Amino acid sequence: MSRVGKKPIEIPTGVTITLDNNTVTVKGPKGELTRTFNPDMEIKIEENVVNIARPSEAKEHRALHGTTRAVLANMVEGVSKGFERGLELIGVGYRAQKQGTKLVLNVGYSHPVEIEPEQGIEVEVPVNTKIVIKGTDKERVGALAAYIRGVRPPEPYKGKGIRYEGEFVRRKEGKTGK
Repeated sequence: MSRVGKKPIEIPTGVTITLDNNTVTVKGPKGELTRTFNPDMEIKIEENVVNIARPSEAKEHRALHGTTRAVLANMVEGVSKGFERGLELIGVGYRAQKQGTKLVLNVGYSHPVEIEPEQGIEVEVPVNTKIVIKGTDKERVGALAAYIRGVRPPEPYKGKGIRYEGEFVRRKEGKTGK
């Protein structure tokens, strides 16, 4: 049995969930998220708790059970608290700055890299070597963080590049190392 899927989702105060067929809309103080789930999954809202049930023990239903519950729990957490992801720039001359809503990265290329975040995602640059991405949708926050990291991923010899906050990069010895 799925342990994740069985766990009920508690709805915090200030958050409302509406269910139309299998389209779930979650509204909270930080915003609103809507998602359509698989019609096989049974989503039940009782007072301030949401439960997800599966129709059978088929492999597909077992896989969808935990995933549906996790995605719905992330939607509830996103509209109540929000999500954030931090990035660090490591390297001589590597820096980030904000121009309006755009993020401008100088990471060793002959040109600055400009990134325009989509609506609902906020990018902050507290220091020119740190980037903080905030938003209500965990998937979109993580996707933007991965895209920014992909502009200049950390390399194993000197450790230069853009990495997640707290990410450990395994270092290699150079040519002269024995």
